Amino acid sequence: MRIAPWVSASGAGSKSATWSHFKLPGKRPTTFEVVLEEKRVAIAAHAQSSASMLRQVVRVEASDLGSVKFSWKLPDLIQYADMSIREFDDSPVRVVLAFDGDRSKFSAKNAMLSELAQVLTREPMPYATLMYVWCNECEPGKVIMNPHTDRIRKLPLESGPGKLNRWMDYERTVRADFVKAFGEEPGALTSVSIMTDTDNTKSVARAFYGPVQLAPKAP
Repeated sequence: MRIAPWVSASGAGSKSATWSHFKLPGKRPTTFEVVLEEKRVAIAAHAQSSASMLRQVVRVEASDLGSVKFSWKLPDLIQYADMSIREFDDSPVRVVLAFDGDRSKFSAKNAMLSELAQVLTREPMPYATLMYVWCNECEPGKVIMNPHTDRIRKLPLESGPGKLNRWMDYERTVRADFVKAFGEEPGALTSVSIMTDTDNTKSVARAFYGPVQLAPKAP
């Protein structure tokens, strides 16, 4: 899927202007399409008991990390979703940043998960993954640990239905958010993704994403 006019990470370590649909083994894929939503060119994501990501591979060294700008519009929440509980770990919107690092520091469990990811996807599990999300009931800004692995952590930017059906725009400082979530310095940024998933709650969700842009570190 080539959607370069929708987003470009050029000048920030992008290997390609092509975003690819990264499908998860054993999961029905979410559908993504380019649409015009309230005069904005957007990606519409539609999940139906599904989970997958639209991903762009990048390489931004830790010393060059700046900010990430993005926007989303959410028509509705996912009933019963709770990202702190394994069986209900779904989110209608996610902007996902994956980072490199020293995998020798992995716990035995995380090392096993990384090896499994290598077998199933031909890629090791990222050293660390930071997700910006929207939750049903949680404290915005409070880090949520993934119930499967502590190498995935979520930072809720919105909670509840108060801001549904409107475009929300964000600019986040990547290094500061990573340190807040993981308590350590980040490695290189290796990919940027958007993800809408309903595979755990077996439900339906629709969301709209505006351009995702990586801005260079301020001089």
